Amino acid sequence: MLCWFCAKAARASCRFCGRGVCEDHARFGPYLLQVSRSEMRRRAEALVVEDAVQCGTCRPRPQPVAMPELD
Repeated sequence: MLCWFCAKAARASCRFCGRGVCEDHARFGPYLLQVSRSEMRRRAEALVVEDAVQCGTCRPRPQPVAMPELD
């Protein structure tokens, strides 16, 4: 796989969109793995990876998208 930006050999792929990125173009940021509700504390808690690879170009949406056709 080649880097989406410069065509060098990709070292990783973006966790969100899958684009290949080389070490020069890789960015790092949080990625939400799982959300669960704590019975004891009665609140939502998230399991997050702090340094997931990101390409820096894609923009994951900050809010969930409704999909009523799957209900």
